[in-house]
Amino acid sequence: MQIHVMQVGDSLWQIARAYNTTVQEIVQANQIPEPERLAVGQAIVIPIVGRFYWVQPGDSLWSISQRLGINYLTLAQVNQIDPSTPLMPGMRLYLTPRPKTPAETNAYIEPRGTTVSPELLADARQAGPYLTYLAPFSYEVRRDGTLDPQPLQGIPEVARETGASLMMVVTNLEEGQFSGELGRDILQSDAVQDLLLDNIIAEARRVGRFTDVHFDFEFLPGDMREPYNNFLRKAAARLRAEGLLISSALAPKTRRDQPGQWYEAHDYRAHGEIVDFVVLMTYEWGYSGGPPMAVSPIGPVEEVIQYALSEMPASKIMMGQNLYGYDWTLPFVPGGEYARAVSPQQAIELAKQYNVPIQYDYEAQAPHFDYVDEQGRSHKVWFEDARSIQAKFDLVKRLGLRGISYWKLGLPFPQNWLLINENFNVVKR
Repeated sequence: MQIHVMQVGDSLWQIARAYNTTVQEIVQANQIPEPERLAVGQAIVIPIVGRFYWVQPGDSLWSISQRLGINYLTLAQVNQIDPSTPLMPGMRLYLTPRPKTPAETNAYIEPRGTTVSPELLADARQAGPYLTYLAPFSYEVRRDGTLDPQPLQGIPEVARETGASLMMVVTNLEEGQFSGELGRDILQSDAVQDLLLDNIIAEARRVGRFTDVHFDFEFLPGDMREPYNNFLRKAAARLRAEGLLISSALAPKTRRDQPGQWYEAHDYRAHGEIVDFVVLMTYEWGYSGGPPMAVSPIGPVEEVIQYALSEMPASKIMMGQNLYGYDWTLPFVPGGEYARAVSPQQAIELAKQYNVPIQYDYEAQAPHFDYVDEQGRSHKVWFEDARSIQAKFDLVKRLGLRGISYWKLGLPFPQNWLLINENFNVVKR
């Protein structure tokens, strides 16, 4: 599998010839709607086994092997060249496929209203083969310990067809917002907690395909830190007795005493001891109500993960990853117009529509571009592409993490699933 970035004058026919593949295979892999119209700077995945490298001036087998992490003698043997012979610029070298590592993957799926749309089910069906867990979002806790019904039509069937397990997501959402006071009511009453766990177990038995119960309690008051830990201890004992895993979602902290209601009640060390794994919400640095920037810049993402690694083993950490970007109208005004969420595919279409090149920020490891709409308004778009997601996969592998968790299905990103398959042996439960 290779990532190619479109340059001025590139055509799919030329690219297919260079990589020994066909235009049809490239179009199908990247779901390109208009093969004759591509954006400069657009990253496309070339569906081949292994990769190619074109020798640059000053390259040697040794320098290439050091840069790419490949033994130089192996590189010479695979390409049937004398390791002592100087390389000519422009020479094409074949690189064998990267070794795969085992990983767990999760994707949240959020039905709207009381039904699951055919489009959302189709997206889940496409992603399912590459997922350990499919996570309907969400079962909302009520103050009496009951659970608000969750539309599941077709989701268990898709999970069964694709070999994915279901993750039961339980939240303290109330009227569309995370409620700290709802969380307090639950965490201060043993009787309500016991009833809640009874209801969770009954629903898991009814549906029959849940393997994990995932608590996503957010915006809890700081004094709920230890009550939340104690609740998770109680939940872990009950759920494991039923043969279920338990996991939790954690706000993106970089230190134990990080202030703010999103952070104070989330105790990384305790969660690492209590639950089977955690999902770090490592996204939304760039968010709809904030100034334009990468949604999950790799530096801040790694900073959160490094803090988590100081509190729990890597085998319990799933890195959170967005499947979307944002389109901001400029100038940004705090409290003004919210940015519009866009899928990677939509972002590319915007760049093509307004005939602007896609740039790449190597510090953030994220693509972006600017355009001016028909009303003369300036826009800034940050999104994800094959390069940015490969950088995150490299981070997961380098740090030995359990895997990756996506928020959320419904925003097409076909390259992501191809690269999942290229990098990982996805664990199925």
